[in-house]
Amino acid sequence: MKLGNTKQAAAATAAAMILAMAAACAANEEQPDAGGESTGPAAEQLTGELNGAGASSQSAAQEAWKAGFTTIQSGVTVNYDPVGSGDGRKQFTAGGMGFVGTDAPFSAEDAAGGHGSCAADSPLVEIPVYISPIAVAFNLEGITDLNLAPKVIADIFTGKITNWNDAAIAADNPGVELPDLKISPVHRSDKSGTTGNFTDYLTATAPESWTAGETEEWPDASGEGAEKTQGMVQALTAGKGSIGYVDAGQAQDLSWASIKVGDQWTKPSPEGAAKAVAESELESGRGEGDVVYALNRTADAAGAYPLILVSYLAACEKYEDANTAKLVAAYFKYVTSEEGQQAAAANAGSAPLTAEEGLSAKVSAAVERIGS
Repeated sequence: MKLGNTKQAAAATAAAMILAMAAACAANEEQPDAGGESTGPAAEQLTGELNGAGASSQSAAQEAWKAGFTTIQSGVTVNYDPVGSGDGRKQFTAGGMGFVGTDAPFSAEDAAGGHGSCAADSPLVEIPVYISPIAVAFNLEGITDLNLAPKVIADIFTGKITNWNDAAIAADNPGVELPDLKISPVHRSDKSGTTGNFTDYLTATAPESWTAGETEEWPDASGEGAEKTQGMVQALTAGKGSIGYVDAGQAQDLSWASIKVGDQWTKPSPEGAAKAVAESELESGRGEGDVVYALNRTADAAGAYPLILVSYLAACEKYEDANTAKLVAAYFKYVTSEEGQQAAAANAGSAPLTAEEGLSAKVSAAVERIGS
């Protein structure tokens, strides 16, 4: 993905920041160097096909991970179908998928077991692999910067604000010549972790305006629906007066709004997303292999951008087939290695997980639980 100069710099900063977490994640693992050579004893050479599906926001990162992994494990073919978080979880539970990518984690109850892809009664291993700011992206001719407070965003997506020159928008954008133009909100038509994160943010920051709560399925028929991340980008690019929410790493050519965080206006950035995660904690009451964040949507540290998604990979702790277990474990180790994390940051513009004390060890220990 080709980034503009400012966003290239942000991605480069993300790549540098990610090394702290990635290196610690891999502290007990023999990692390949950039050329695909093992830094320790030769890794076991595996063969077979590994199938995964899920979050479309992970598409660019998955392409980078697959390419890098196959330089080390040339006998393995990794397939990833970006059908969306909801459909990915459904396919994994039905059976036949080695792993799933999801922007909304499994519930603690669902993570405890009952998935057709796994050995009987096997719990899940679920690990965060990257974070991404969700951009409130818009298409207005001649306007590339806007300030949008959470209540205004909620009122736009619930149909209370219908025109771009509405007084509520104008009040936060002095000096901007807003057009007398109908607003065309765009939402995901498929079950989506991005929608879940967006509605969770509105629930926390504008509860008086957004009353539908956190949901992965858009709660009504208002606005235009678009399927998957790619469909959102296409709809926003084509529609004058449109506005939507999309993984920032895949919306580089769109205009992004700044959101109100505390008393500051903050634009999406990898650094801002990382700061918001730093103000969040891991969920309690989950299994040892289930490493999930309870995101702080009202984080207000300087520069923090709390409208984010933390994207996960989930797999079985135990598989019936020993080779599938080996393939999944090897792939997850690569994804969380220094090389894998650098590849995702460069190709997807993703932000790093913070090097929070104890997190890296938890991620590494979770991956070690995968077996047969």
